[in-house]
Amino acid sequence: MIHTRELLDSVTTESILSNEVLAAAVDVLAACETAVTACATGMLAEKDADTLRAAIDGDLDCADIVAATRRILTRHSGHDPALLTAQAEACLLACRRSHDLCTGHVEHHEHCRICADATAQAADACRNVLDAVRS
Repeated sequence: MIHTRELLDSVTTESILSNEVLAAAVDVLAACETAVTACATGMLAEKDADTLRAAIDGDLDCADIVAATRRILTRHSGHDPALLTAQAEACLLACRRSHDLCTGHVEHHEHCRICADATAQAADACRNVLDAVRS
């Protein structure tokens, strides 16, 4: 298992973000990507998949945006605050939308509860990144 903080500490590059903020965000976003992808798959397997279409689309969009954000953060792309801010804001928006859509299904689908938890944590991580970039 890769220890993200240890790995980032071993890389000598300058960034406007601390390795603590970076590692926390990278780890949470990786978990979120897994959760939203699995949730979309779970919803596709449901008998009422057609009624879940918006949530499926939201999860798949979220997975793509979260993955891109995670890769950018892993590369320490903190040299361009405007780009990093835009990417973190897009990720925050995608996580909130996925969260809102899956929250409506938590009583019927356990994967939606797990997804809602993961997207809430990822949204918090994005806020932490934005706060660090803006400070």
